[in-house]
Amino acid sequence: MALVQFSSCNLFAGSRSSRHSSVAGHSYKFLQSTPHRQHYCNFLKEKSSLLSCHSSNDNGNEDYYLDAPVSAGDGFSFSGGKYSDEPSPADEWFNQGKIVKAHPVGGTGGKKAKDPIFGLAMGSGSQASSDLFRWFCIESGSNDNHPILLIHGFPSQAYSYRKFLPILSKRYHTVAFDWLGFGFSDKPQPKYGFDYTLDEYVSSLESVIEETTKGKVTLVVQGYFSPVVVKYASTHQEKITDLILLNPPITDKHANLPSTLSIFSNFLLGEIFSQDPLRASDKALTSCGPYQIKEDVAMVYRRPYLTSGSAGFALNAISRAMKKELKAYVEEMRKTLMDEKWRVKTTIFWGERDRWLSFDGVEDFCKESKHQLIKIPMAGHHVQEDCGEEVAQLIAQVVGQRSLSL
Repeated sequence: MALVQFSSCNLFAGSRSSRHSSVAGHSYKFLQSTPHRQHYCNFLKEKSSLLSCHSSNDNGNEDYYLDAPVSAGDGFSFSGGKYSDEPSPADEWFNQGKIVKAHPVGGTGGKKAKDPIFGLAMGSGSQASSDLFRWFCIESGSNDNHPILLIHGFPSQAYSYRKFLPILSKRYHTVAFDWLGFGFSDKPQPKYGFDYTLDEYVSSLESVIEETTKGKVTLVVQGYFSPVVVKYASTHQEKITDLILLNPPITDKHANLPSTLSIFSNFLLGEIFSQDPLRASDKALTSCGPYQIKEDVAMVYRRPYLTSGSAGFALNAISRAMKKELKAYVEEMRKTLMDEKWRVKTTIFWGERDRWLSFDGVEDFCKESKHQLIKIPMAGHHVQEDCGEEVAQLIAQVVGQRSLSL
């Protein structure tokens, strides 16, 4: 299977490429004409030469900046993406899951979202629902078994747990979901129902847990969303049997985002880079450890950034929130896990080849807090990608030991 090789690319490249240009080579293609819909893109002088996309059978004169209804698309895609004739791994993954409605949409006064730079109308991908947000969830195993909720990190998707599902579902009801702003879940434009603050993620997590599980639950969370989950858990200890953290930012040195992620929060540059599928997905996955992403896997991670600009706008907003709030959240997480009132059995898995988060201080923290530490020597930051089957089996053992003691 071909591996992705990085090179610089320009989202707004205007050169035409062949219909079968490869993703690995970073070449773009324009959509081909179809009997039902013909797309074309042109630069509008009256809008500062902004790239706009139109469809010949649209009834109105709506312009789209980077974002458009699912039926229309952005006007360009990678080979093997949504608009390719080739089978899509992203479609196969999506078909295994379902949409769950949870967490109320914030008040927007019925206003339609516009892009934050030029004020152009956004497509459906950036519009919030009228009542509750739509979350993509995938579940496996009997509903009668103890539930395990798999919570992905930043930036990632529920897809990162695909290796966990067949192993954990043998004994547990296993559920994975995409956070708002990621994967196949809603990606509302910031200030139109959801602002992507960490406090909002805490409150929305409560809604998702209520909708997807019953009774007590085991929470598994990876990376930079760990402080969010711990804050939720601190006020819901009675509902949680186990808390399993995969390479969480646990020391003072972990309170700042690595440059690979912090760049998405930069003014203007971050807004540009967050629209680049290769930076937002491929590079974020491969720069933090030994992981080498395969082409069919990369196609799933890229999919949100290829079909709509809403994923990029969300990534930019989340990065800004993380940069502003992460330090305080990490400090609060440390205090919570060290508190003598903390009663939830906590286990920390650590991929020792993590290039983002140093192992220095992690072992000392676990000894002082008396939490179990399980080291994974050959894994990086995304342990579920590097050693998915091994980590899933270890998690099953950890949860199983707890079940036997109850």
